[in-house]
Amino acid sequence: MNLNRAMIIGNLTRDPELRTTPGGQNVCNFGVATSFQWNDSAGQKQEKVEYHNIVAWGRLADICKQYLGKGRKVYVEGRLQTRDWEAQDGSKRTRTEIVAENMIMLDRAPTGSNQAPAANQPSAQYVPSTNNAPAVDPGTGGEEIRLEDVPF
Repeated sequence: MNLNRAMIIGNLTRDPELRTTPGGQNVCNFGVATSFQWNDSAGQKQEKVEYHNIVAWGRLADICKQYLGKGRKVYVEGRLQTRDWEAQDGSKRTRTEIVAENMIMLDRAPTGSNQAPAANQPSAQYVPSTNNAPAVDPGTGGEEIRLEDVPF
């Protein structure tokens, strides 16, 4: 039996970058920093930071680009993958990254950010319908909220 699973909680080190492959698939890359703290033999607090490269594909890539930003706290779950390639200068390069399969935002977007509605503005909410009428939040101007549009 084999297991290749990575789970991290940390802060984004840069804004997500979204690209599209020649085959039309969306891919999003971003970095996450995690830290480990301990007390050394002299009783001094020490900290070591690890930097992780994250790759998300498809719909998850779109969601990461839309809702994440530098400094945001995030939980990422996925598998480890190592890629090898030859750079333009002929040198061999290697990168180990986490291919994200699940992502959970752990904080709110900072005020003034374009990534989430401000606290004083109405936000879209799912309102279950008791009849056959579409689910509508009165504060959103009558727009129908579809479950497929909710990113989490």
